[in-house]
Amino acid sequence: MIKDGSSVADSNTVVNGPHSALGAKDYLSHEHDFSIKELNDTRGSHTSKAKIPNNFLTLPEHTLGDRPFFVFIGKDGLIAALQKLDLQLKNVRRSYRLTVLQRPTDWIGKEVTPGRIGLINHGGLPKVLTRPGRYPGFPLRNWWARSFSGTKGLSDTVIEFRGLTVVQVSQNQAAVVSDPQNQIFVIKNTGFVSYAIEGAYRVLSVVDQTHLPSPVVDKVTKVTLGWLHEVTMKSSTRDGVEKDYVVALFLNIPANNCAILQKGDDLELLPAGQHYITNPNVTLRGMFTLGENQIEMPTKDIFTRDQVPVSLTIYLKWQLTEPLKLTTHGYNTPYDALRDKTQSILTQIVAHLDYSAMVKQRSLGPDNLDDGTDASSAFLDALRTRAMDDLHIAALEYGIVMKDLAVIDRQFKGEIATAMQKLTTRALEAQVEAANVDRENSNKIKQEEGAFAVARIKAKARNTTADAEAYGVVAAAKAQAQRLQIEAEAQAQATRMAAEADAEAIRIRAVADADVRDQFAREMEMRRVEVTRIKAFGSKTVFVPTDGMGAQMGSALATGMAVGMGADARKDAV
Repeated sequence: MIKDGSSVADSNTVVNGPHSALGAKDYLSHEHDFSIKELNDTRGSHTSKAKIPNNFLTLPEHTLGDRPFFVFIGKDGLIAALQKLDLQLKNVRRSYRLTVLQRPTDWIGKEVTPGRIGLINHGGLPKVLTRPGRYPGFPLRNWWARSFSGTKGLSDTVIEFRGLTVVQVSQNQAAVVSDPQNQIFVIKNTGFVSYAIEGAYRVLSVVDQTHLPSPVVDKVTKVTLGWLHEVTMKSSTRDGVEKDYVVALFLNIPANNCAILQKGDDLELLPAGQHYITNPNVTLRGMFTLGENQIEMPTKDIFTRDQVPVSLTIYLKWQLTEPLKLTTHGYNTPYDALRDKTQSILTQIVAHLDYSAMVKQRSLGPDNLDDGTDASSAFLDALRTRAMDDLHIAALEYGIVMKDLAVIDRQFKGEIATAMQKLTTRALEAQVEAANVDRENSNKIKQEEGAFAVARIKAKARNTTADAEAYGVVAAAKAQAQRLQIEAEAQAQATRMAAEADAEAIRIRAVADADVRDQFAREMEMRRVEVTRIKAFGSKTVFVPTDGMGAQMGSALATGMAVGMGADARKDAV
């Protein structure tokens, strides 16, 4: 069966999941089944068949509610579902009850806490304790064949015990279940309680639909197209060997992406969202992105008009708008379709171009417009415009819209290409040599400029040093002169102050001596002066008076001595 929807044929059922997203606005309704032709009419696409039976989304012939001993878990919870299942078993087999009618106690026995249920093995059959409390091991008529097997939570996702199966899944979960007839169905956003008398319900997997483990990546563009997860079931063949078989496929397709499903020769588009497939007749053809893609693609060797082989590297940018057209033509990726068509178109165009024209044309993008004077300009324009136009028309047939095309590189081969390669190599060597010479000259000029700059900086440094030294000498001389001036002024000031002090002392002594009235005191002072004078000049010094007769006698003696010395001198002269 396909997707998050309702049940489909082949006894494959999807329970309580969101309905199919295939088709148009009424995708939430069970009343609308869309064939590929109807879907393509809404999208403007087409398939390989004019009329396709709408067998992708058919209503089920029977539902899970028709299965015996199968009860959905409703709003009342797990306990109410167990009681309904117990009532069904009682109506069919009056001697068997699923739930234990014994009332619990609070003092002895096996304990069942609130929020859990107890499981009992009653001779190989399951029994359930639904009420919390303690359950004693008597009376013996009830417990001699029973053994307590533990407890389980009321909110556990999966409980499997002695043929009793309980499944409860949350919003993002999906449980893949196999019924006693090995029919596969999926449970979403609900749960069920079942008891299998012949066979059992097996929970194969509980899948987190939001985080599927296996990414699907485009091998060419490296774009993540979506995520998938395969659920397998072990089956034993007649030789006893167990093998894994895929029974369900879960898909998580991001926005602006899609998937293509195939059933026989019929194709159907699956939009973005969370989906799953359990119908074995439906397979996943591929995943695609509806956004823009770009790639650099090398081409095979193409021969020009003069038989020179050339290999091109082109840039392609495209957007897939109708994946059904692409898969209808048998291509798995848009790149496969564009590669073949681009090679064909470029082969036809380059076959009308000469080697000389291809050499002159460095790029084949839309910016290289020719002035029309060259004889090959018509072919070059054709290569620029016709390739894009033809490829755009051809891509629309596959549901692809071409956004851009440019040739970003070309490699010529053969003898002519080898000769041109040698000439090109020599020209490049000459350019390299000229560039090396220019580089050396530039380096020498820069070295001389650097040396000149260094010399200029050194001269400036020397001038600065000389100026600093001269300034230091002048400053030292000024400091020395100022020091001498300050010392002289200080010495003169000291001498003046000393003289003033001596004069003041003499004046004070004179005033003091004048104030002495006693004759003896004056005499004693004179004696002290005499003693001081003799002490100063020595005890053998003769003091000649300068006043009175003594003074006159001294003058006469001196005059006589001078006269005698003069007479002696005249005699010597004669």
